[in-house]
Amino acid sequence: MTAPVAEVALAVSIPVVTATAGGIAAAYRPPGMRLRSGVQHFAAGLVFAAAATELVPDLSHDNHRIAITVGFAIGLALMLAVEFLPARILGPERADSPASALTAIGIDVFIDGLLIGIGFARGGHTGILLTAALTVELAFLGLAIAASLQAAGATRRTVIATTFGLSLLVAAGGILGATALAHLTGAGLTATLAFGTVALLFLVTEELLAEAHERPDTPLLTAMFFVGFLAMLLASTFA
Repeated sequence: MTAPVAEVALAVSIPVVTATAGGIAAAYRPPGMRLRSGVQHFAAGLVFAAAATELVPDLSHDNHRIAITVGFAIGLALMLAVEFLPARILGPERADSPASALTAIGIDVFIDGLLIGIGFARGGHTGILLTAALTVELAFLGLAIAASLQAAGATRRTVIATTFGLSLLVAAGGILGATALAHLTGAGLTATLAFGTVALLFLVTEELLAEAHERPDTPLLTAMFFVGFLAMLLASTFA
């Protein structure tokens, strides 16, 4: 195992443990709506700041404009497909089933791991900051998975096992990002970073914040987004 892969394997173990812990906690004591919304807002701020401080600056100084456009287009097409195709293919009722939801979450988790791996492959502190931001996001996903499965009548053992299994996709994506994509340069690297930027922004706007706003908002819950953004912004200045 090369040094970058070993480093990524250690890093992705953190969100794996966090997501599993979230699933275990929710299996025994489901979180209230306010707590879930607060975590969603905070995670959205972290992820948004990670994209703004780690990925967008590199793209804004890049001359590979076609690669940026292609990467954005591919990323947007994939995220829209994950979000809307199940309903069109399976119908609204089957698309809302636990199996369909878990498939979408699995793809999202794998992409999260891929971004962590790419971040470490680039060197510097990008991988560390992405790991921190996505760890909080995956903690929420652990809670969401548990709540969805419990609503469908799943046992605690099934909830915990499913959460752990899905969290392992982070590790798979991270190792792939640190190996297959580690040697990308030029336009290939630019397109990959553009793809990652779209994935992160889509996660914030269409998943975390969209679900957080399904319940009544409060000044404190709204402020949690900016607290998360500030925390990541300050962390980037120390890294």
